[in-house]
Amino acid sequence: MQIENGKVVAFSYVLKDGAGEEVERSESSSPMVYLHGYRNILPALEEALSGNSEGDDLSVTLPPERAYGLRKDDSIQRIPIKHLVGRPKRLKPGMAVKVNTKEGTRDVVVIKVGKFNVDVDTNHPLAGKTVTFDMSIEKVREATPDELSHRHTHGIDGDHHH
Repeated sequence: MQIENGKVVAFSYVLKDGAGEEVERSESSSPMVYLHGYRNILPALEEALSGNSEGDDLSVTLPPERAYGLRKDDSIQRIPIKHLVGRPKRLKPGMAVKVNTKEGTRDVVVIKVGKFNVDVDTNHPLAGKTVTFDMSIEKVREATPDELSHRHTHGIDGDHHH
């Protein structure tokens, strides 16, 4: 079955930065699962996956503009430490953390740590970088009517809600 709008796709991946260093990889037991055509993953990745089938392997290199965006120099913000999600016991500059915002959870990088506040760079940690996704398509299936109406997948088998 080919990947097209309205299909649920499961793929495993290794994400590398421009120097070829591994940044992230999916767990073998839990591939990335998304509903194709609904902007649930990077649009450029969706475009690259389109037309591929279960069992296909592909490598996609994306410039910053098509991946996580260009770096913005005015993106330093001071936020209360209590707004960090699952914060580590010891915060250090350079750490990637998540923060709750009105738009949902966001990845940020710690610049400076104070007693009650933390200065963070709100650029995505991979902003300004060319990245490569090495992907293996593990499963492609029809989306359920529920998934289509909710505009996201309910898991690899379509039977649980996130």
